[in-house]
Amino acid sequence: MVTRLAILGATGSIGVQALDVVRSNRDRLRVTALASARNASALEALATETGAVTTVLQERDGDDALCDLATRDDVDLVLVATPGIAGLAPTLAALRAGKRVALANKEVLVTGGHLVAPLAGGAGERLRPVDSEHCALWQCLIGERIENVSRVAVTASGGPFRERELGELATVTPDEALRHPTWKMGPKVTIDSATLANKGYEVVETHWLYGIPYDRIDIVVHPESVIHALVEFSDGSVKAQLAEPDMRLPIQYALLWDRAPSPAARLDWSRVRALRFEGAPDDRRYPCLTAVLDVARSGDLAAMIGLSTADEVAVARFLRGEIRFDEIASYLRRGAALGSAQRAPASPDLGEILGIDRAVRTALEAAPALA
Repeated sequence: MVTRLAILGATGSIGVQALDVVRSNRDRLRVTALASARNASALEALATETGAVTTVLQERDGDDALCDLATRDDVDLVLVATPGIAGLAPTLAALRAGKRVALANKEVLVTGGHLVAPLAGGAGERLRPVDSEHCALWQCLIGERIENVSRVAVTASGGPFRERELGELATVTPDEALRHPTWKMGPKVTIDSATLANKGYEVVETHWLYGIPYDRIDIVVHPESVIHALVEFSDGSVKAQLAEPDMRLPIQYALLWDRAPSPAARLDWSRVRALRFEGAPDDRRYPCLTAVLDVARSGDLAAMIGLSTADEVAVARFLRGEIRFDEIASYLRRGAALGSAQRAPASPDLGEILGIDRAVRTALEAAPALA
């Protein structure tokens, strides 16, 4: 049976790698719809190659067009790889329309996990995690009962500044921060990987995908990025998922949901190598991670929305050279405070989430700097 696929964020890093998976599985995957934020020429070329009958250019067609695309009758599975909060509305629309969703957008669950999880029932057939860590957790949990899980851990490479002197973090340049030691990603998530904000978001995603309390979700620094996640069970045994760091593997698993041959690199265990665990990340080195975890554990959903928005604003400013690398964390905490002050209900709906995002974004973008 051929799965009809829509790719939101088709010209970005995840979208490009997803299309590589499609090329290797043309007998099982057919692209019927594509969307991109602004790269019109690349989108047109991909539509010609894949035969997609529907394309959406977000800056031209608007956000509502993403929801229309995600709910089309000729779509079975929607890969949500658009960055930022723009991915939330089409994810909800697709799930409400009975579509399956492969989720590669962190902000969807960070800002709207309380809306997504009830629709999808957490990770599974309808909501398929694309992040390597969450795909790894899913594979470790197959055949297991969630009540037998004592704790889980997602791993972190530590980013490009794991060994940088703390006093030198203020002088980090955008070019340095964009050189991740392991993964090739888009600019926003690459900076989030340098600050480790992304790892905090992955803890939040784990909470919503698997219903695991925050105090049972750990982060372990693992520089080689070969072990992607670990699950400890009530008897003390531990399962871990290992693979070469190649995003095509979790992408394909999310799209096909089985063990089909993959174009991803194979793990050569005959090659001598060390696999290291270096414990939990250092709060002094990664204040953005600490900010995310503090807000997540507080249970203040409006604050988390504000923090996520502030991260988008801060990363954009850092990439433009307007703020220092070590100032990003102050934006996150300011965004959380602004979000919390919006007088939103404890469980905001989509309109209220977008309203908090607009208010926080407007306030932060109007301010020259926080330092």
